[in-house]
Amino acid sequence: MVVLLDGAHLTCEQVDRAAHGSGVALGSTARARAAWRTAALLEGPVYGRTTGVGANKDVETEAAGLGLLRSHAGGAGPRIEEFRARATLVVRLNQLLAGGSGVDPALLPVLAAAVNRGLTPPIRTYGAIGTGDLTALATTALCLVGELAWRPPSRSAQTEGAQTGPPAGTRADEPVPRFALAAGDALPFISSGAATLADAALACHRLGVLLSAATAVAARSFLAVEASLEPLSPVVQRGPEQTSVAAELRDLVGATSPRRVQDPYGYRAFPQVHGAALDALRHTERTVAEEMNAAPENPLIADGRAWHNGNFHSARVALALDALRAALVQTATMSAARLATLNDPDHTGLLPFLAERPGGSGVMILEYVAHSALAELRHLAAPVTLGGAVLSLGTEDHASFTPQAARSALAAVEPLEIVLACELVASVRTLRLRGVPCDLPLDPALDDRPLDADLDVARGLLPGLAVR
Repeated sequence: MVVLLDGAHLTCEQVDRAAHGSGVALGSTARARAAWRTAALLEGPVYGRTTGVGANKDVETEAAGLGLLRSHAGGAGPRIEEFRARATLVVRLNQLLAGGSGVDPALLPVLAAAVNRGLTPPIRTYGAIGTGDLTALATTALCLVGELAWRPPSRSAQTEGAQTGPPAGTRADEPVPRFALAAGDALPFISSGAATLADAALACHRLGVLLSAATAVAARSFLAVEASLEPLSPVVQRGPEQTSVAAELRDLVGATSPRRVQDPYGYRAFPQVHGAALDALRHTERTVAEEMNAAPENPLIADGRAWHNGNFHSARVALALDALRAALVQTATMSAARLATLNDPDHTGLLPFLAERPGGSGVMILEYVAHSALAELRHLAAPVTLGGAVLSLGTEDHASFTPQAARSALAAVEPLEIVLACELVASVRTLRLRGVPCDLPLDPALDDRPLDADLDVARGLLPGLAVR
């Protein structure tokens, strides 16, 4: 389904969908057009239009135009994946539709055409610190003006889920999207953290799927060890997310005959811990959505004038992402704890490690795999907002490092997925050994054998287990 961009209603899920080839359509350009008309009438010093940038803010000059774009396109490191670059275009396009940049609105359908053709700018990984994705957007601008080549969709994009040709309504032989940015439009176009918000939106969507799936995985472990449902009772719940998690888990588990008065925390405190993770996710989703549907411009063109401001600074997004990554560790730690109980005869009544025979290794290795992934997740959870930087001759004396927070959140998807997959493989084996029906397509063989294929299948099953 094509994503409609109107500068006001873009969601994290829509960014993910458009990044993987759904295509986009433009809504009203009225706000962008109004800002453009205002910008044409501006008088007096206007940052980036009649002055230099950074420490050159007080130097009166003509707009740098191509010079600014060329000088700021110097990122470093590997090129980011196509789906991330495509998401960057989608977010920036939506922000421009929100108005406030003063950029010529004739640019908007050209940018949309690039998205719909599957073309992406060759954005490099390093270059932003949370005060605007200048290198990424300067690179994009040079593609628009024809100084850099757009990257065509690659064959690997197909395995990422993106389409490898133009969507319906476009032709492969259409001209390459080009637009001659006016000199005064150079800074307004790059004054945004669109690449960072794109990563954050992609991470929120993917992590949301996994956090939802985590409840379904935990439900199978509850059944496997016959955990008590008393901690899930409505009378003990506090807060909407905790209450929702407990209710969903009750529905998924059904009924058990508890063996213990109290189970370990991985079961007993699941609503409290996982509910907190969902709280962090919802807060981050709201924060990212607000930023994607706003004009982060400096200066902001509104109410007949240019307003110099700091809305390009993304501290609130960085703080939300730091909290979210920390919360992921909590959920993953509890999953690893439940995995330990599934290996323990005291909880299952089965052989250690769910082995086929005494002395067999069974699923012993899954704990090692899970804790290897958990260690990576802890590393990715290190807060970025404790850092700082002073740049451009002291003019820019603070940084949030939100790009690093967003990249870490996106990277956290894989290790979280692996931890949950380890628990799922063990819980399904436990249920089968106990004679409880389980229709998930995991290999039923119990002999000692490599479990990597089982984990691959389990990872693929997680999105289908998610209940949104």
